[in-house]
Amino acid sequence: MSAVEPKPDSRIVQEIGFILIPGFALMSYASATEPLRAANLLAGREIYRLSIFSPDGAPALSSSGVSVPAEPLPVRGSGLGTAFVCAGGSPRDWRYPGVLACIRQLSREGVRIGGISGGPYLMAAAGLLGGRDFTIHWEHAAALLESFPDLTPRQARFVIDGNRITCGGGIAPLDMMHVLIAERMGPDFARRVSDWYLHTEVNEPAAPQRASLAERYGVHHPGLLSVLERMEETIEMPLGRAAMARIAGVTPRHLDRLFSTHLGTTFLNQYHRIRLQHAQRLLRQSPLSISEIAVATGFSSPSHFSRMFRSVYGTAPGEARRD
Repeated sequence: MSAVEPKPDSRIVQEIGFILIPGFALMSYASATEPLRAANLLAGREIYRLSIFSPDGAPALSSSGVSVPAEPLPVRGSGLGTAFVCAGGSPRDWRYPGVLACIRQLSREGVRIGGISGGPYLMAAAGLLGGRDFTIHWEHAAALLESFPDLTPRQARFVIDGNRITCGGGIAPLDMMHVLIAERMGPDFARRVSDWYLHTEVNEPAAPQRASLAERYGVHHPGLLSVLERMEETIEMPLGRAAMARIAGVTPRHLDRLFSTHLGTTFLNQYHRIRLQHAQRLLRQSPLSISEIAVATGFSSPSHFSRMFRSVYGTAPGEARRD
């Protein structure tokens, strides 16, 4: 492998902090931190120094029950070059004003601020994403859109916009760290780090977070896929069967046959299922009332929404929220 002349600042130890919100996903955290550990090992010296923080300085409990030792939130003049907020679970559980104040202060000091999985939600709550290109895990996108309607996340694996870095989580931080390490140490060195984890296919930042519609629904009919895509885009203001048939380029009766043949359901049932799945995410993650969620998912009234929700999930929306 050809040698690459390191960049001038590659001799300096770069301080990177991770603020772990209780309930964070261990996979997201490991995918972000392990490449930095491997980089130190392959470089034969410390080029990255990690600091782990939690809101109260106690060990941070991950969603899988594993605790990670942590220290209190960083204070002014911490020396960090980058600080990532790593969060999982539900935004309803992320009420940590100290964390918001901390990342605002770090940003004022010139620290590069990042968010992993649900972390961008806290960045938005701290006012750090206005006018920025960013992403968030698709599971948290609905709650973010409802809480911050002026912000629009991109469905990308990760986004680097100057001094803001956002990542969808899961294994996407492996891709993100490959780019950040290459940015500092060069592409050959970054490739050695990725190879260490058998990460032979590094995804582009804009690669999708989820499988394609064809893979998720197990269908390949182009007209039906166009309708399913439009269903997912028009949850708040559902389109009628005739309008959807025009999108597919077929008659309404033919559209009914497509749903029956390829999905074993009806047009209306599939549309309801998509909207109710969205409602379920909002119930778990957003502070919206039942009435507001009914409106956000295109139902004519809270009672209609509740009846449909109970018919599919066997429980009332309020009970699902408490669970």
